[in-house]
This record gives sequence, structure tokens and C-alpha cells, in this order.
Amino acid sequence: MNFRQHKEKLLKNLKVRTEYEKLGPEFQLARSLIRARLKKGWTQAELARRVGMQQPNIARLEGGNYDRVSLPTLKKVARALGAEIEIKLSA
Repeated sequence: MNFRQHKEKLLKNLKVRTEYEKLGPEFQLARSLIRARLKKGWTQAELARRVGMQQPNIARLEGGNYDRVSLPTLKKVARALGAEIEIKLSA
């Protein structure tokens, strides 16, 4: 069983699917960061150097770990990538 098949199997469980869907914005941000970095042809270490961070911090961001990240930090990373942060509230 490959990853995609395993994921599909897990998502058939309503509780798993509900929790997975709650993480949608985090997954979207992580994908956007990775895509922008790869478009520049940079490694995580190169992006970290340009932002003034350590590479493990970039890895955590790209892994979707946003528990302790501030908006100013995300803006700094976005600026280094030539991107902008968009924030939206939905009700």
C-alpha cells in the first residue's frame, strides 16, 4: 500500500477526516511555502540564510508546525520568497 492509498483508507473514518479537514489551512500554507521556495531553486538552508533563521525552523514551517510562529515571522519568510501573506476570516 502506498501513501496515497493509505491516506484514502484513513480518510474513510469520519473522525480522522474531520480532524484532517481542520488542518486544511496549515497544509495549504505549507504547500505554498514549499512551492515558492522550490520555484526559486532554493534549499531550506538557503531560505533560512536569507531570512536569518535556522534551517530546522524552515523545515518546521514546511511541515505545517505553526503552533509557535508569529505573523511577523511568516511575513519575513514571504518577503524573502517575493510573496505576500493573505489572511481571511470566514464565518
